[in-house]
Amino acid sequence: MPNLENLKKQAKQYLRWHRQRHYPVAAQIRAGLPRFHHLDDTQMLAAKFQLADALELVARQLGYEGWEALNQGAPAMTNAARPPASKTAASKTAASPPVLSSTTAQLFVANLTASCAFFTEKLGFSVDFIYGEPPFYGQIRRDRALLALRLVHEPVFVGDIRRREELLSAAITLDGATEIKQLFLDFQAAGVAFHHPLRREPWGARTFIVLDPDGNLILFAGPGE
Repeated sequence: MPNLENLKKQAKQYLRWHRQRHYPVAAQIRAGLPRFHHLDDTQMLAAKFQLADALELVARQLGYEGWEALNQGAPAMTNAARPPASKTAASKTAASPPVLSSTTAQLFVANLTASCAFFTEKLGFSVDFIYGEPPFYGQIRRDRALLALRLVHEPVFVGDIRRREELLSAAITLDGATEIKQLFLDFQAAGVAFHHPLRREPWGARTFIVLDPDGNLILFAGPGE
């Protein structure tokens, strides 16, 4: 069961991050609260964001429509005198299992600015945010696909092991056979380097692997038919 006091502390942390203009929180707010979807990072951090918004964000991250719904479905952990609910009532108000809503692959890059330029100019992504002075971390997206970029100053992998062993840094799926073919042609026209071009796999899917300037292998996959 969610601990309401801990969740309130989490909401206050989001509020502090917003007031401190902590750029990574802008993406979290935008992803969790639909009314902020149209704002970029700078606009999001300049927008009015109050404790009620932060509480709603926490509730929606847990799968509730809002804080009131969460408040009704979770026990008041600080009210020790409250009589225990019956098994029937408890089963009705029990929170549903946590739902994982998204995942983000992290790519290691030697030049964050150059990497962002590659993904935006060649692969059609947009930059969600870049963080740090100087920048060392960023997030990019295209549609529902998210990639995190982490600046490193030393090699993470030994030699060409990624290419030899085909070690993927990320895998991105498309819904249709037409889309995967068109995306490959778009990337090809943009001069993107491929680890392997579009091909049909033994299990029926169509795939290709992009090789980025830092040696990251990014798989794109779609249905064969």
